[in-house]
Amino acid sequence: MGGSTGADLEVCREHLGTLLTEETAALRELEELLKREYDVLSAKNVAAIERAALARVEKMGDLARTEEQRRQLCTMHGYTPDWVGLESLMQWCDPEGTLLSALRECARRAIHCRDMNNRNGTLVTARLQHVEGLLAALTPARGSGAITYGPNGFARKPKRSHEWGAA
Repeated sequence: MGGSTGADLEVCREHLGTLLTEETAALRELEELLKREYDVLSAKNVAAIERAALARVEKMGDLARTEEQRRQLCTMHGYTPDWVGLESLMQWCDPEGTLLSALRECARRAIHCRDMNNRNGTLVTARLQHVEGLLAALTPARGSGAITYGPNGFARKPKRSHEWGAA
């Protein structure tokens, strides 16, 4: 696996280093976008939410392209395009481990971005459930008990098993 010349090793290490630097920068930017997204979600500013979502999607595209380049680098040198292959590639082209700190930084930032994205998703889910509850209170489904507000929040009125006579 992997070429055997010193030049191949150096080119591979430099390319991988560049990819890790690009990924770290993109993850830093994504962290900022996710912070802003949370703020606009909290403020309920629909136009700002749409802009934040578009910026996040664009940054995720950048990260996906970087990931694809890293996979291609692994494949080009005969390694599998996954984490096992990346580890093997790094052992081959960077036996001194000069890129390990950059890889760890990428992993740390990716985990932080995932956690921030989950937090934003939790906020969105809570907002949607709140809106669904409000809509259900305004337009109860036929055949189901109406939803009213009670001491414990929203609660369905119990269905009656019989109808009272009409006057």
